[in-house]
Amino acid sequence: MAKMDIVNALPESTWKSYVRNHPHGNIFHTPEMFQVFSQTKGHSPELWAALDRESQPLALFMPVRVSIVGGLLMRMTTRAVSYGSVLCNADNRGREALAVLLEAYKRKIRRRVLFTELRNVSDLRPLQPVLDKAGFAFQEHINFLVDLNCSKSELMDRLGRRTRKHIRSALKNRRVVIEEVGHKNDVKTCFLLLNKSYRHAGVYLADQSLFETAFKVLHSKGMVRFLLARVDGRPVATSIELLYKDTITGWYGGIDREFSRYNPNELLTWHIFAWGIDNQYRQYDFGGAGDPAEEYGVRDFKAKFKGERVRFGRNVCVHTPGLLLLSKLGYRVYQHIRSINLFGRREIEPGISTTGENTQGHQP
Repeated sequence: MAKMDIVNALPESTWKSYVRNHPHGNIFHTPEMFQVFSQTKGHSPELWAALDRESQPLALFMPVRVSIVGGLLMRMTTRAVSYGSVLCNADNRGREALAVLLEAYKRKIRRRVLFTELRNVSDLRPLQPVLDKAGFAFQEHINFLVDLNCSKSELMDRLGRRTRKHIRSALKNRRVVIEEVGHKNDVKTCFLLLNKSYRHAGVYLADQSLFETAFKVLHSKGMVRFLLARVDGRPVATSIELLYKDTITGWYGGIDREFSRYNPNELLTWHIFAWGIDNQYRQYDFGGAGDPAEEYGVRDFKAKFKGERVRFGRNVCVHTPGLLLLSKLGYRVYQHIRSINLFGRREIEPGISTTGENTQGHQP
């Protein structure tokens, strides 16, 4: 085995260049997203890279430790998520480096987190033998990718009939107005809408500092858009999109259900597509659509836009099996109590119409 170094820091220029030039490099691998997570309550990112003799990356990933609560319960509520999965050179040397990198990571992480999840945003089938051998088991997970390399009329024609009708109706009556948030003070409005959606679903939402920091770090660099849909001036839906290379990624979205009859989410999504076409983006990534074996209302919303259904999946390594089981039981109790307190009933409705993946994104 040729010599390689495992490091937790890189010169920013080297880091950026490797991600930018790698065909699977995405926004979740970037130093900018590292900075965002570093300043978010309950989040702690780490950079892991394997370097060759010339100190050039052979493999890289960026796990983020996410803790729902602190104190004595932190170990039971902390997981690590690599939102952009792993990168490595597309040769035997790169795959070897990835194997060494993951083993080094596992030795250090030990029992500090319940599990580590790699969220694959591209086709990593060539790497699955390496991931499996390292103890990262593949799990089914689907997504929808919308091709924006077309005209707006062509894209509209590809949509489902009812979806086209809803969008055209909303465009015609002009009750719904889409605007881009251009000031940090308006980020709170987006967060309040997200919080309402997530509370309705009974699932965890990241702290407000995530969105404030994302705006502060990414907005001026053209790497994020915060959008609001208003009905007669009142904010009723929001969508937060990440921008990198030629891809727009749906990150978070939420709606005030009292205004769902105006179809603000459909219009928001169409606005994002149209803007992407006008600005030469190649693809819209819906950010995930859940486990295909489970009912998931958000998937139905995303499927209406007729994107390509892909099964890139996730890879998960469980570090503390017993503690993870206890944590899952505790989270079910948390959801049960939360839904009763808020709505006076046990059921948690999964069918929130959002443009970002929410009811899957932050469960322990």
